[in-house]
Amino acid sequence: MQHPEAKRMMKDVRDGKIAGLIFSKLARLARNVKELLEFAEYFREHGADLVSIGESIDTSTPAGRLFYTILAAMAQFEREEISGRISASVPIRARLGKQIGGEATFGYRWVDKRLEIDEKEAPIRKLVYELFLTHKRKRTVARLLNEMGHRTRKGGLFNDTGIKFMLRNPTAKGTHLANYTSNKRGKGKKELKPESEWVFTECLAVVSPELWDECNRILDAQEKKRSRPGRKAVHLLSGYVHCSCSKKMYVYHRSNKYECRLCKRSIAVSDIDEIYFEQLKGFLLTEVDPSTYLEKSESVISEKEKLLENISEESERVRKQATELVTMRMNNELSRDSFKEHHGPLELRLSQLSERMPELEAEIAFLRVQNESSETVLNDAKMLYAKWPIMTLEERRTIVEKITEAIVIEEQEITVRLTHTPTILRNAGNMQTAL
Repeated sequence: MQHPEAKRMMKDVRDGKIAGLIFSKLARLARNVKELLEFAEYFREHGADLVSIGESIDTSTPAGRLFYTILAAMAQFEREEISGRISASVPIRARLGKQIGGEATFGYRWVDKRLEIDEKEAPIRKLVYELFLTHKRKRTVARLLNEMGHRTRKGGLFNDTGIKFMLRNPTAKGTHLANYTSNKRGKGKKELKPESEWVFTECLAVVSPELWDECNRILDAQEKKRSRPGRKAVHLLSGYVHCSCSKKMYVYHRSNKYECRLCKRSIAVSDIDEIYFEQLKGFLLTEVDPSTYLEKSESVISEKEKLLENISEESERVRKQATELVTMRMNNELSRDSFKEHHGPLELRLSQLSERMPELEAEIAFLRVQNESSETVLNDAKMLYAKWPIMTLEERRTIVEKITEAIVIEEQEITVRLTHTPTILRNAGNMQTAL
């Protein structure tokens, strides 16, 4: 009864636009006795009829309402029985290695209700594990796959979430996991079943168990490290102050100074905080117009997107030419030597275009990220300066962590480097002050 179309129908009944509702049988009208009775009462109150093709029902009389209630209870019982039988058959089908719903994981496919390796996707699935073992970063793996021209099953770009799912899924090592989620809460949200109900079956492996285990060991270590809370910073710039000898400077005991034990160099906490704040003022509050920089950046992105579009069109044109040559050769309209002479350059050109397209896509994605970070970094840094006097230490620290890479203490000057410094800030150079 909460379905939007059901609500619209009930409004039309109330407004007198509907004189009666015709349905095949009670089981198709509602899911349970309570709703069926509510429907009957609602229609009776507004002088509308309920007409069942499968059962002869008249809800205007006490006997008719009793019959209606009995049939409704039977319909609900039947639905629940069917649902129970289906639920009971799912684990059995899973243990037999049969499909119980949903698509096969990337690298596999269902053939005659059996899980088999997909020859096109399996090499990419294996490459995921090899790249992760080398780089140990899910996002890096996704970027490299995209740059190589690989795409997901639906033609989209790989992302770190999808990479994590593939790395965690044991099917790749020859152990297919089934019957581990349910939709009991509805709304399309899946929840994990108890591990006692999970079903593991053997299947063909894409990678060795050793490679799978090593990649998941790395994932476990990374997640454990992220879940462990770090020590709370006591000073605004803790962890960012470095000595020119490349060693970090710390505030030891209650000295209230950043010190380098190797060079014996030190600077008061209050002094470096004040210098950092004043340098932000001189460095950020310039006459550079952020909108001008962003417009130029968007123009560059637009040019690269147009280039990508042109390359894509050119690639399609070359591919059609190559296909036409193949057709002519198959129809004996072209000699073997002539085919090689004309098809070779087209094949080389197509290969070059195919390599260039993912490179351009990566460049465009990088520029967009840089563009967005430029505005974010600038706004965060300016906010740090404008609201510094009234912000708490935690608020200042949050923004410092976003924009600061390192503060280097040298003999005669201090250099402040920003993280992911956008072009608009790089043009002004690093912040420096004489000591």
